[in-house]
Amino acid sequence: MERVMKLASERPVVIFTLSSCCMCHTVARLLCDLGVNALAHELDQDPKGKEMERALLKLLGRGPPVPAVFIGGKLVGGTNRIMSLHLGGELIPMLKNAGALWL
Repeated sequence: MERVMKLASERPVVIFTLSSCCMCHTVARLLCDLGVNALAHELDQDPKGKEMERALLKLLGRGPPVPAVFIGGKLVGGTNRIMSLHLGGELIPMLKNAGALWL
């Protein structure tokens, strides 16, 4: 858990992913298209990735542990949450408040 939180605080936006996860790619692409330079941490490329996956699952409470998006060092959620925030017009202000957008 400590490693997840440390990595999550390194940049305004951090996404924990798996390289083979299509939904991870979708969320990362959305953020990129919005102009966000997110740090994508691929858990399957990290020797402690499985341990971090378990920590993310505990934080999320249910569902798949990836993608897990942190904005401003706080866990926002996975694909459904990010897409809901975006469609509701809440994602961009959240990104601006975290210093991830300068629009």
